[in-house]
Amino acid sequence: MIKQILVKSVLNKHRRRDDWFLDDYSVNPYLGCSFNCIYCYIRGSRYGRNMAKTLSVKVNAPEVLERQLSRRTKRGEYGIIALSTSTEPYMPVEEKLKATRKVLEKILKYGFPVEVLTKSKLVLRDLDILKEIDRKAVLPADLKPKLKHGAIISFSISTLDEKLAKTLEPGAPKPLERLETMRKCKEEGLFTGVCFIPVLPYLSDSEEQLDEAIKTAKEFGADFVFVGGLTLFGEGPADCKTLYYRFLEKHYPELLPKYRRLYGGFYTPSRPYRRELEERVKRLCKKYGIRNGIV
Repeated sequence: MIKQILVKSVLNKHRRRDDWFLDDYSVNPYLGCSFNCIYCYIRGSRYGRNMAKTLSVKVNAPEVLERQLSRRTKRGEYGIIALSTSTEPYMPVEEKLKATRKVLEKILKYGFPVEVLTKSKLVLRDLDILKEIDRKAVLPADLKPKLKHGAIISFSISTLDEKLAKTLEPGAPKPLERLETMRKCKEEGLFTGVCFIPVLPYLSDSEEQLDEAIKTAKEFGADFVFVGGLTLFGEGPADCKTLYYRFLEKHYPELLPKYRRLYGGFYTPSRPYRRELEERVKRLCKKYGIRNGIV
């Protein structure tokens, strides 16, 4: 049973623009997530406890968002809105509740650009609104020379291995389904790509695996790719670090010592690992002629 909640604010203004997704704002129509990905960084925060069991819809989000966007519009404070940063905007419940669609309608009304990050096929339902946003959105002045689109759609994939994805992302569509959905978005003229975040150390981050991932993204029509490492937060029983290490203990116990050395008590992998991953991705993106990042 999904809980209905009322909120006082739904538009979150960032202290500074996100370096990767270029968003100045974020909106999350839901709280919790039925996709239930083990590695989700939200699990290391108070928002991530029992993500699937505490799933809630912010029933007044469209009305609250309208008031907030109206004020921002009057001040000319346009910026890309990320949808969503702490939940999946197109979970199965969205098909009936349409909370995300209603939010997009308000974003279109006030002329804001949007960045949709999803794993779901349901985004295809809203291509009509997204194409209108793409045409009509007002981009921030400093992004206009570099970005020609008011709507950006990123599909999140951690691995192309269907069996591994099913274990780590039990409620999400298959990786191939996400790629096929991305291709349909591209065919409709939208700016779209693959967000390989997180790639999984020793499971989906080798030279060969990344080569295949970026090559496949290109073959399915991606305009861009991102690649980022796995973050592991928290020590509580429902936190992503605890759950991910439990997954390793069950399926890949031989990797536990490698992970402990790689993370060394921090929530991110070591700096040399991140630097090597970045260089590898740059090289492979050049090889396949695909953009490494949105701009």
